[in-house]
Amino acid sequence: MESTAFDISMILPRVLIVSRRTVRKNKFVDFVGEYHLDLIISYGVVPVILPRVNGVHMLLQSFEPIHGVLLCEGEDIDPSLYDAELSDFSIEELEEIRQFHASDTSIDSEKDIIELRLVKLCLERNIPYLGICRGSQVLNVACGGTLYQDIKKEVSKESLEGQRVVHINYENYDGHKHVVKVVKNTPLHQWFKDSLDENEIKIMVNSYHHQGVKKLAQRFVPTTFAPDGLVEGYYDPDAYNPQEGKFIMGLQFHPERMRDPDSDNFDYPRCASAYQGISNFMIVIMQEFVKAVITYEKKLRSSVSVPKTLQLNPEMKKKRRIIVRSFSIAKSMYSSGNRFVSGQESKLEVVANFLEVSKK
Repeated sequence: MESTAFDISMILPRVLIVSRRTVRKNKFVDFVGEYHLDLIISYGVVPVILPRVNGVHMLLQSFEPIHGVLLCEGEDIDPSLYDAELSDFSIEELEEIRQFHASDTSIDSEKDIIELRLVKLCLERNIPYLGICRGSQVLNVACGGTLYQDIKKEVSKESLEGQRVVHINYENYDGHKHVVKVVKNTPLHQWFKDSLDENEIKIMVNSYHHQGVKKLAQRFVPTTFAPDGLVEGYYDPDAYNPQEGKFIMGLQFHPERMRDPDSDNFDYPRCASAYQGISNFMIVIMQEFVKAVITYEKKLRSSVSVPKTLQLNPEMKKKRRIIVRSFSIAKSMYSSGNRFVSGQESKLEVVANFLEVSKK
């Protein structure tokens, strides 16, 4: 079979997504929500699922090239990574939180390590990054921010009656929404300004989380706030320009779920922009994200020099043929019981010289 040279230009832009672990038939199973995968593929980018298995954080280089990272939902981040005092909760309060949010409060240290390392890699190389739900929390923690251990106990009880927000409803995962205020002159404001009232810059977002940003890392700027004051979205203004391949953003809400349950239509026409630069709102988000990913991939590819095939002059071609023939003679001798064939001494001497040079 004739071998063909690998063409780096044939690599499609690749977005890494870390899987989440669950138990099925008494065995661990890794999975990623298809909403994210569908949207990424629809924009010509390849999702690469990085399995959440022990030790994979030591193998991240094996997943190169990385043109973008999308981190989604998952369990609570280990609080020791950002809050040594555990928000001053009593043992009884912590147990109450664990029981009420049983599916989210189990700590997955390996997933924490993998995702924190990926975030730092993105920040070091300016790789486009989109964090949704837990992914936004990981980004904030990686940059020195902190989280509320439980919004209901720490935020809601301090809020005025009209400002309290239900951020999670286990009985209505896809359908539960609450309002957020969009901050002017931010990417979200640009994406949705055509769908917003000029005086009431608000949108309804899907919400499914019991933790959230407490102290926002210094490098970030909020893009949305819930009525109770919780930061629901943010970005890095110094690392955001999809046209140049720059995109660092966190969204606490789920734009991929902001859609009509009876169709594929999103709640807002520009939702997918988050994924292209993931509802029509998502479409805008995804479009902007993917735009940054594709631009980053092109920049990376243009900076990589692909070595050309070595061109041999006539003299080198002649020597190569002699060496190949000499090895063929040696192989025949070995196969026939080392019977020496007269007249082949000079050709075998070429092999001997070649092997002697190779040892040096």
